[in-house]
Amino acid sequence: MEFEMFDTGYPFSNDNKSLVSLLPAFDLPVLIENLKHSCSWAKGDLNSMILLKNPNRQILLTVLHDRTEIRSSQSADSVSFQVIEGKMELKTRNKSIILNKGQLLTLHEKIKYRLTTMEETVFLLAIAKNTLKEGN
Repeated sequence: MEFEMFDTGYPFSNDNKSLVSLLPAFDLPVLIENLKHSCSWAKGDLNSMILLKNPNRQILLTVLHDRTEIRSSQSADSVSFQVIEGKMELKTRNKSIILNKGQLLTLHEKIKYRLTTMEETVFLLAIAKNTLKEGN
């Protein structure tokens, strides 16, 4: 499976004194339309765009076709899924949950999961690095 990722290229500056000026703002409907009009999406592949990337956190906007399945073995990071459009099922070894539009689910570190879309689905994937050192 081929996929295409876009970096929004949003410049961050530590010179600004206002917290609001440090926070990026995104027009999600416009970004979603751009993802759905890309070459990889037209070929039937998933498509993602990096909205935020720093050493402790990443946020990706992801668009998946109906009946797409992704298997993941999660590292020491926690991940959150927020469904913007569509519906998907997340299965872990012990549980299965269906996430609908507007719902959010967080999986803590070291959980294997399988994600399956039940229709065309758009979601935000937030990855938070585990900053606690073992033994503390």
